[in-house]
Amino acid sequence: MRIVAKVGTSSLTNGDGVIQRDVVASLCDQMADLRKRGHEVILVSSAAISAGVSALGLSARPTDVLTLQALAAVGQPRLMEEYNRSLARHGLVAAQVLLVPHDFADRQQYLHSRNTLARLLDLGCVPIVNENDTVASDEIRFGDNDRIAALVAHNVSADLLVLLTDTPGLYTADPRTDPSAALIADVAANDPLLSVAAGAKGTARGSGGMASKLQAARIASWSGVRAVIAQALRPDVLVDAVAGLSVGTSFAPNDRRLSARKLWIGFASHSQGSVTVDAGAYAALVDGGRSLLPAGVIGVEGDFLEGATIEVCNPDGVVFARGMAVLSADTVQQHAGRSTRDLPARIAHEVIHRDDLVLLPH
Repeated sequence: MRIVAKVGTSSLTNGDGVIQRDVVASLCDQMADLRKRGHEVILVSSAAISAGVSALGLSARPTDVLTLQALAAVGQPRLMEEYNRSLARHGLVAAQVLLVPHDFADRQQYLHSRNTLARLLDLGCVPIVNENDTVASDEIRFGDNDRIAALVAHNVSADLLVLLTDTPGLYTADPRTDPSAALIADVAANDPLLSVAAGAKGTARGSGGMASKLQAARIASWSGVRAVIAQALRPDVLVDAVAGLSVGTSFAPNDRRLSARKLWIGFASHSQGSVTVDAGAYAALVDGGRSLLPAGVIGVEGDFLEGATIEVCNPDGVVFARGMAVLSADTVQQHAGRSTRDLPARIAHEVIHRDDLVLLPH
């Protein structure tokens, strides 16, 4: 079995941002155990920025991008040092792999990263993946390691994605404020839970939250990969998750699998605007598998350009799809509601081509 596991900053570091060696050691022990059982493991690890904060003795995590990039450069080698030290006890070698979401949008980069990860596994290494925070600009503000983990799972055709966090899994409500909150053990592939808006706020040391975990689980499900959200500090959590035991919240894979490009458009890229369509266009997109034409647009939001990812809303304002815009916001606004025969020959006659349109689960 091929497993991709992701562990967050709040699980790897203490309140001062110092890497907790016992947590790293436990993860490495479990990965070594899985390797002995014949499994392949890729770990997506956060905490580089937090480790940088601790190394420089800062009292709090800064918020400006430039400083965060610098802190990532300081903390990343310290993070790898801990993994190498713990894996060496088992005769294993860690391999640093730094990625950004763009590596999954560009076809050549996608193939290159897949081949590199596959070769590292062939060589017996344990790939340790992190977002390349040192050079990331826009992505760094969103803490994309959950999504990167899901995209890596798709990239390497993983059998299982395990998202390790500081809570036991997904609850019916926020257990910190609602004593009646109950843990949800299983989520079906088409369960509405895969599109709910969970809490987006992470800890002061991290930048994620349950919303990003749900989004990652959704990406995994639409990749045909089972996903599990579980508590990082639970003993043998990785080993038990691979064995199929109940260790948190399990998300079933979807029978319909999206291509890497559509996964990127639907779930990983950042939306730069939106269009609202009329009832006829909504039916044509959902039931007819058609492209979105200017004639069906009744509203435009944002200042997006050609090639940008945008959301598509139904007449009630509910987002039901995402796609890559063929036209800019200004052009769509100018020609919204006009039939194809009335459009100038010099412009594209589609707002979003059907090959670049992803209907979202709802």
